[in-house]
Amino acid sequence: MTKNIGKTDKIVRIVLALFIAALDFFKVVTGEFSWVLPVVAIVLLLTALINFCPLYSLLGKSTCEIK
Repeated sequence: MTKNIGKTDKIVRIVLALFIAALDFFKVVTGEFSWVLPVVAIVLLLTALINFCPLYSLLGKSTCEIK
């Protein structure tokens, strides 16, 4: 598994995951699909921590500076 997430992408994913988790924690978004928020936050955080995004791999994209 080669890295395909760069430093900037990683920071954006972590900040976005924290923001989405806060939306769920403070019950800003409620309703039938409020369970989606924690799932999205976890996926963003995991991909940032392991520096690999399966979707980027499928699309042949990479934001990693080192090739």
